[in-house]
Amino acid sequence: MPKDYFQFGIEAEFMLVNKDSYQPLWHRDLTFESLNKALESATTSQNISLEGLELESPHTLLMPFAVEGYSLVDQDFKPIQLLPKGVEIRTPIHLSIEACLDSLVSLHDSLQNELKKQGYLASSLSHHPIETYFQGPPNKKRYDYWQWSMEVMTTYGPDFNISLPEDIARTLNYKELDEKVNYYAPSMVAFSLASPFVEGQPWKIRGALGKSFRTYRRSTVAPMIEFHPEENGRMEFKGFDMPWHLEDFHAYFLLWLTLLLDESLPGRASKSSRIFDLGQVARLGWEAETAQERASEVLDSAFNTLPKWGFNTHPLLRLRERLLHKTTPADLLIQDYFIYGSLPETLRKLTCLYGAA
Repeated sequence: MPKDYFQFGIEAEFMLVNKDSYQPLWHRDLTFESLNKALESATTSQNISLEGLELESPHTLLMPFAVEGYSLVDQDFKPIQLLPKGVEIRTPIHLSIEACLDSLVSLHDSLQNELKKQGYLASSLSHHPIETYFQGPPNKKRYDYWQWSMEVMTTYGPDFNISLPEDIARTLNYKELDEKVNYYAPSMVAFSLASPFVEGQPWKIRGALGKSFRTYRRSTVAPMIEFHPEENGRMEFKGFDMPWHLEDFHAYFLLWLTLLLDESLPGRASKSSRIFDLGQVARLGWEAETAQERASEVLDSAFNTLPKWGFNTHPLLRLRERLLHKTTPADLLIQDYFIYGSLPETLRKLTCLYGAA
């Protein structure tokens, strides 16, 4: 893959539901073998690029899908089995956001077709709406890694991967970028908040309905970004909740690009400040202190900066509307829950990828 172009990739985790009842499923309802069979069938049923993908145990076939969950290991900490929490789509590397999203749509369609044969569907919800706790035997040499692997057994999210052209990446100040992310990321995440259910009910905290239980749980320990210099300088944004609309995927790519490209954005903050702000955003959405102002600043920057690099900013208009009306995807899910009076019925819409042709 050439180094003088932008490169894009998505890793998107999905919870699984029963294809008929839309009841959410977890490792007690699933097996690695049946899910892996479906993923291998989805891979071999069409000609799929494997550019930039890596094989992970206990999978034995390189593919743009993976069973996600908790690894059971041998005495040398080598994975020998996996307790599934869901599945993941991993797009190959692409030279445009549009091509990356086309790939996501194709892979999503193929995945759903094969999962149906096993009685499942993939659903775009960022925290399991019933399960909140998992305990497993040690599977990492480091204690903190083991604790984190148990924590994420109930969470699902997208990773937005961007590699910059080499001449831009060479001049990037990573310390400045990290501080910029600390300042703006909580307000960017506010656009995506979409996991408002806990133990089968809307999440209530301090007498009000919360917006994202996933963000609330991740805020104190999870990284917002990861750098992979050994992988063509890949830079990964991990904070957004899972979208179920294709233009949201597009818009979130553009927000991440804006932080990478606009060196004039003035905001800087510490890690502790980011943690505090994320916790407030997860609870309060747009009512969190400074969330609206910082989100508006990023959007203004995006509309000014990205066209200079040839990027289409149209998908950001839906975020402008979201900010104007102070709404989040979580508000739509909560509204559906009270209309339908049923969690499974609320989850039905999340098995589709809207906006796909």
